[in-house]
Amino acid sequence: MKYLVRVDGGDHEVVLGAEGVTHAGAEVRAHLEGARLGTPIRLLTLDGKVHSLLARRHPGKGGYTLWLDGYRYEVEALDERTRSIRELSAGAEKATGPAPLIAPMPGLVVRVSIAVGDTVAAGQALVSIEAMKMENELRSKSAGTVKAVRAVEGAAVEKGAILVELE
Repeated sequence: MKYLVRVDGGDHEVVLGAEGVTHAGAEVRAHLEGARLGTPIRLLTLDGKVHSLLARRHPGKGGYTLWLDGYRYEVEALDERTRSIRELSAGAEKATGPAPLIAPMPGLVVRVSIAVGDTVAAGQALVSIEAMKMENELRSKSAGTVKAVRAVEGAAVEKGAILVELE
């Protein structure tokens, strides 16, 4: 399994597999022994060199504080799924401006109530779609200016189609 391991803010890709461990594309011989003599200190052997390791988990926050040979490191390990979710979430947080109006279902555009350059308010009706013999009025989620109108009266649209872009 592939992990992104962050050590004091620096990213490292580590793969744990049946064949062993790889870091930065190179195979690493690693072995971790359990705690000895009633202490939480473990022995970590990396490519034949023995290190002392103490780990403390951060409950609720995720991640660990590690002491390796007496040096302290803040570490977080993310599997591919968690890493992808975080990257997508970070991208959404960085996005600026109003979200586009997207067709929530397939249907036929029966009315377009705005044009490029119009100023719209949050909650304002922008496009109406007929689906299953019912007319659905689609409203803006936020205020903005119409940047592009992709919806065309009388045209069929698929679920997920961008109908109106705001800025």
